[in-house]
Amino acid sequence: MPEVVIVEAVRSAVGKRRGGLSNYLAPDLFSDVLAGLVARSGIDSSVVGQVTGGCVSQVGQQSGNITRSAWLAAGLDPRVGASTIHSQCGSSQQAFTLAYGLVAGGVVDAAIAGGVESMSQVPITSSVMPELGPSKTPRYEQHYEITSQFEAADRIAETWGLTRDDLEEYAVRSQSRAANAIAAGRFTSQIVPVEAPVLDGDGAVTGTAVVDVDEGPRPTTREGLAGLKVNQKDRPGALHTAATSSQISDGASALLLMAADRCATLDLRPRARVVDSVLVGNDPVMMLTGPIPATQQILERNNLTLGDIDVVEINEAFASVVLAWAHEVKSDLSNVNVNGGAIALGHPLGATGGVLLTKCLNELERTGGRYGLVTMCVGGGMGTGTLIERI
Repeated sequence: MPEVVIVEAVRSAVGKRRGGLSNYLAPDLFSDVLAGLVARSGIDSSVVGQVTGGCVSQVGQQSGNITRSAWLAAGLDPRVGASTIHSQCGSSQQAFTLAYGLVAGGVVDAAIAGGVESMSQVPITSSVMPELGPSKTPRYEQHYEITSQFEAADRIAETWGLTRDDLEEYAVRSQSRAANAIAAGRFTSQIVPVEAPVLDGDGAVTGTAVVDVDEGPRPTTREGLAGLKVNQKDRPGALHTAATSSQISDGASALLLMAADRCATLDLRPRARVVDSVLVGNDPVMMLTGPIPATQQILERNNLTLGDIDVVEINEAFASVVLAWAHEVKSDLSNVNVNGGAIALGHPLGATGGVLLTKCLNELERTGGRYGLVTMCVGGGMGTGTLIERI
């Protein structure tokens, strides 16, 4: 099986809701990031065998195989095929897993994986159309209770004995780490600057502005969080608030993968080796505990322990997800989301997996670490896991 390497990894800045990217069409945003990836890697786009991209709400501007539309809009080689993946919040990480499989299996010798989501313009519930029938039928309910991610997050907190103080302490840490990372310029080299439209009060375009800094982080104190209302206002014992949940965001990401021998032939410098990548199923009622079995599986089958991992990026869908994971895998969080996570930086659904992989790779290079782990919870009860080794 060919060794698969990561040659380049980029992302847009993550825009906050109604922020700098909120009026930029998702296909164009993804197009900019794909073009930026190809330009930075120095390849001709015809070298790429396939492109896989994640996107969750595939309606409106994000419909019709947005990955292919974005590739063509970037003026890249039209002979390159593309597909769009929907695996809930893990969409772009699953796109990465599939691209990895394509290269490792010898189907292609170079692939691009990434994703995009404009949650400001295409709300998370946009694809829910009751008039077309339910996605979970009475037959589903014969086997499983239907819960929401908000309910699952609070049930996780209850099951692992987490308090609101625990959740808010974690949220403050995420905000502080993200602010420090931005101030230190740790994200600058991985971000593709995007020139997005600026609208006036009537919705008319008045110009453009460059978006090249993550917009989500905001000054946060424990005292300031104490007065926030919980997400589930009618649920007794609800604990999560907007401050301990991931932010609605806009963004895109992309990574270039190659067979190591093809990389050498093109005289390119590989940045990391892909060790393994998984998508596992998990309890669909608790739903968000997937990072636990995903982490356990990927470490076990590669004969590693968490002590071997230098950098961990786990998606902060909710604070309880990370804290429950940390309890089960016995992590002290010292090397986990060291530059902040989705609570501070945001969670553009279809792009986040690629964002985390890009952050992980850059942090390994900054610190000289060897192994990096990226894991995410996935709606519907799944978990992702990708293990990379810096070269």
